[in-house]
Amino acid sequence: MLLQINHTTRYDYDQPVDYALQKVRLRPLPNALQSIENWTLDIDGGKIEAAYTDHYGNHVDLVSAEPGTRSVILTARGTALTHDTAGVLGQAYGRAPLWHFAQATAMTQAGEAVAALADVVGGHDDLLNGLHALSAAILAKVPYEIGKTQTTTTAEEAIAIGRGVCQDHATIFIAAARKVGLPARYVSGYLFMPDRIDQDASHAWAEAHLDGLGWVGFDVSNGVSPDEKYLRLAVGRDAPDAAPISGLRMGTGREAMIVSLQVQQ
Repeated sequence: MLLQINHTTRYDYDQPVDYALQKVRLRPLPNALQSIENWTLDIDGGKIEAAYTDHYGNHVDLVSAEPGTRSVILTARGTALTHDTAGVLGQAYGRAPLWHFAQATAMTQAGEAVAALADVVGGHDDLLNGLHALSAAILAKVPYEIGKTQTTTTAEEAIAIGRGVCQDHATIFIAAARKVGLPARYVSGYLFMPDRIDQDASHAWAEAHLDGLGWVGFDVSNGVSPDEKYLRLAVGRDAPDAAPISGLRMGTGREAMIVSLQVQQ
């Protein structure tokens, strides 16, 4: 499927900015699931200071704000050809070893609630079926609902709240997969939805590593493994590692963010 993406993130400040630096993970890379036809990242109110590949294999642009600016606009746009492999990325590895993805982070620490969900995996004849059952159990336990959680909500907190979004679902899945001893990681990206072009935010899902198959994706929120409607941006141990944009700003002024995203064929 040929996907066209136009993703704009605008930051407005009520006072001139003295200093701001952001890690921007908005350049998708080619892999077994996708090839990039063309892609650009435009910056208004700032500039790219440096670019590098991080230890997860993500392309990262370091973007600084122009001193004194009151707005920074980042626009990523391009086209990519995606492929349906039933969610199987395969045995694709970077500098981060598999054991790194089996370690819990603050957001994916497993408590009693995660452990109870993880028990679902062992009730099936093989790990792949068990993980699909885990995905379904998470969505049943934490139905999709916007506005109930925050970007810092942990897996255990999301289960206690009982509602969540794609970030929460992926975080819970990763925590539960690690609880049963599997490497697992967070994936940020885009999802083409046939009934709409404009979207409120980028998407997120999880991957677990299985012997023989390699990395396999699970989109808990939609109850499927990613297919040709998905475009990967970045991966990491949890949401902060793979966030499309993260960074810091000096000053006491308030910041407002507006996201505009179009995903279409």
